[in-house]
Amino acid sequence: MSERKASITRNTLETQITATVNLDGTGQARFDTGVPFLEHMLDQIARHGLIDLDVQAKGDLHIDDHHTVEDIGITLGQAFARAVGDKKGIFRYGHAYVPLDEALSRVVVDFSGRPGLVYNIPFTRAQVGGFDVDLFQEFFQGFVNHAQVTLHIDNLRGENSHHQIETVYKAFGRALRMALGLDERMADAMPSTKGVL
Repeated sequence: MSERKASITRNTLETQITATVNLDGTGQARFDTGVPFLEHMLDQIARHGLIDLDVQAKGDLHIDDHHTVEDIGITLGQAFARAVGDKKGIFRYGHAYVPLDEALSRVVVDFSGRPGLVYNIPFTRAQVGGFDVDLFQEFFQGFVNHAQVTLHIDNLRGENSHHQIETVYKAFGRALRMALGLDERMADAMPSTKGVL
């Protein structure tokens, strides 16, 4: 099996980002983005997905976090798409429910080749530690568009906004781990009746 790793650099007038992923990692993570709360959430993906992540970003944070958060999602999506390759032998679908105290979230992902996001998080407040919670949807939309995945995110209950979003990122990591796992029974077969994803 070839290594499922990729590194993508994306430079715009607003951000300069490099994202490196190893889909068969151990959950090691290194971040320097200038957005500490997002780094805390990315760490959940790495640790719960057993995916090594390295994200280095410089952005126009003097304006706000929007461009940096969205562009990290885009760049990570591109890195995942390259690392997974032709998708032969993967489980393709993944799902996870994750609780954290009063909060519970469900995430379902399909490496379908078709971008689609269904996002339902009824946040109980607009900011967590100064971070605008609206930006999480921008992150996931950027990821979905560029990883070419279908992603359903549902926070089923929660009163603490930090708990709400942390359960989502943990569930996202675990759903990725399931979907990207290699199915020994599939060998090198494509997990689609179309023969292509």
